[in-house]
Amino acid sequence: MTIDKSLKVKRGGISTRSVLKRSERIAQMRANGNFDEETTPPIHLPKTKVVKISMKKKKKVKEEEAKK
Repeated sequence: MTIDKSLKVKRGGISTRSVLKRSERIAQMRANGNFDEETTPPIHLPKTKVVKISMKKKKKVKEEEAKK
């Protein structure tokens, strides 16, 4: 049986998550210098901003250079 077109995922299942795992939050806080292993407990961590990656379209620079 096939899946209806309205139920298919258009982007191929790739989307940005709104919530990070605890290990990912700790890694991001270490990179920013906000996490100290001795004083900061791994429970009740503050929220961290999720970095959203967007694909940018490539410019047609090569074609313009080839014409010159």
